[in-house]
Amino acid sequence: MSRIKLNIQNPFNSPTEDYETFDQIDGSHPLKKKVPESVVEYKARYRDGGKVAAFNFDLAKEIGLLDEDHPDKLSKSLSKKILDTFSIMIINEYDEIVGKKFPEDQIKPNTYMATRYLQLQHPNKQGKTSGDGRSIWNGQVKHKGKVYDISSCGTGATCLSPATHLYGRYFESGDPSISYGCGYSEVDEGFSTLFFSEIFEKNKIGTERLLAVIEFPNKISINVRVHQNLIRPSHMFNHLKQGNHEALTKMVDYHIAREKRNKIWKEVPKGQQKYDYFLNKECEIFSDLVARFESDYIFCWLDWDGDNILMDGSVIDFGSIRQFGLFHHEYRFDDVSRFSTSIKEQKHKAKYCIQTFAQLVDYVKTGKRKPLKDFNNHQILKKFDKVFEDKSLEYFVTKIGFNSKDTKYLLKSKRKEVLSFYKTFCYFERYKSLHGLHEVGDGINWDAIYCMRDLLRELPQLYLSRGENIKKSEFIEIARSSYATDPDVALTNYKSKKIKDFQESYWKLINLVSKSSKKSQEKILLEISMRSSIVNKFDRVTGDSITTIVNKILGQRPKLSPVEIQKILRDFSEYQNMDPDTKDYQNRHAKQGRLMKGMLKIVRDYREGL
Repeated sequence: MSRIKLNIQNPFNSPTEDYETFDQIDGSHPLKKKVPESVVEYKARYRDGGKVAAFNFDLAKEIGLLDEDHPDKLSKSLSKKILDTFSIMIINEYDEIVGKKFPEDQIKPNTYMATRYLQLQHPNKQGKTSGDGRSIWNGQVKHKGKVYDISSCGTGATCLSPATHLYGRYFESGDPSISYGCGYSEVDEGFSTLFFSEIFEKNKIGTERLLAVIEFPNKISINVRVHQNLIRPSHMFNHLKQGNHEALTKMVDYHIAREKRNKIWKEVPKGQQKYDYFLNKECEIFSDLVARFESDYIFCWLDWDGDNILMDGSVIDFGSIRQFGLFHHEYRFDDVSRFSTSIKEQKHKAKYCIQTFAQLVDYVKTGKRKPLKDFNNHQILKKFDKVFEDKSLEYFVTKIGFNSKDTKYLLKSKRKEVLSFYKTFCYFERYKSLHGLHEVGDGINWDAIYCMRDLLRELPQLYLSRGENIKKSEFIEIARSSYATDPDVALTNYKSKKIKDFQESYWKLINLVSKSSKKSQEKILLEISMRSSIVNKFDRVTGDSITTIVNKILGQRPKLSPVEIQKILRDFSEYQNMDPDTKDYQNRHAKQGRLMKGMLKIVRDYREGL
């Protein structure tokens, strides 16, 4: 807890805040001792010239850095404490080779670690050279029985940067001749992460969150991030690929112990059975994860290395995260040397990761590393497919607008009818434009043309007022997006049949729930209408809208202080909360200022895009 001390020398006897809770963040982390093979330690120095551009007061209170009743006020003492703690730069290999000298009073007493993990963009495909290229772990915070990891991006170029191994030499931090390998991050990265992660948090999508953005000249920044456990699958896959049984076992044991410590995993068995528990948990996490991604149109570049996701399925690195307005399942990010996976391929990549976990667990238990193909038919993959289908149907029924009780009934007792409706829904959701594949700003796409969220939002209201099906032409007009041309939406015999099937399936679920709950169709439609209007909100953010909003906010500074940014963040992320069961829903529609109205206009303008 932060404390208030009286300054005896102050003639007005005003309190001076010391914020001593920040002092625990000093580079210390148990991973250094538990799995030393997974870290590279660096001395660090204070980095002058920074200022606090954003600070997440809500998160700081949640993890215990600030008292719960601390005002949203960035005092001089708090700002100084944030800078003293997080405004640092590593003393890297380049600095040592050229013999750079730094004042002793600027050098931090402890080392900070960069962690090793597998990354597909590195020439070495075993993770011997890859990991945190421009980040360090600041340490941990313990609060109310939980432990939080804190890391910072933009603290200097480490030896694990791709550039070091592509060019065969160490780089000075900030070297303008190299971009990704210079060790710096940028202010717009920080603000994008800040806004996107808080929106994900509100919608119960696992994510690392941003605590602070420390800004330096030329739009450079240090972006400070928080999560209960920052271990990725790639932190384990590197030891697996290298055949380092000891280091792998220690890393798996560390992760299991950490999840137990935070009470996320309960009743973990002892002995080797804990590894089977671990495998089953990861299967449940990853199958649920990709089902949620597909339901919410979230693009996250999953691949064989397990790099762009945390072990608990939380999203990291928002530079490669998008939330689409439509199911743009052909979009691929262009990363210069290769294209990313698509949103539909995320399932297969996640399943591949689970197969790798099966290989990993067998290796940990037996000490013998078998070929990955030996696990092609492992029982855990069947479980993956089942959980994926279960969760896909659950998210679908929830998106229609049914409450949790009715959703459970339909999935348990009327699964066949739900599955039939889901297949028809997917026909329209995944329907593509005749325009074909084309280039977009940062990759390629083949446009989806139907906005199924609009259809799910509007249908119950129309059914409630008319009590019958709508015309096929009206169905198309409601679902038609701005990407669709007249030839795209032309009614064919097959499409007409699908529209008929869609509406019959919809009414069938209404009737089934009506009989089960003994509520009238009208009452069920009214409830669905209210819930669907929230779940399928018209003005829902996309990746492009976040980028545009961040640019707008950055253009308003320095008029916008960190405290004002906090208020905007809180209001905007709450407005983007799509949970119909949140009690304070009315607070999401509080009086909006000019900037907030401008932000929501941007959301509406980009609502169907990438």
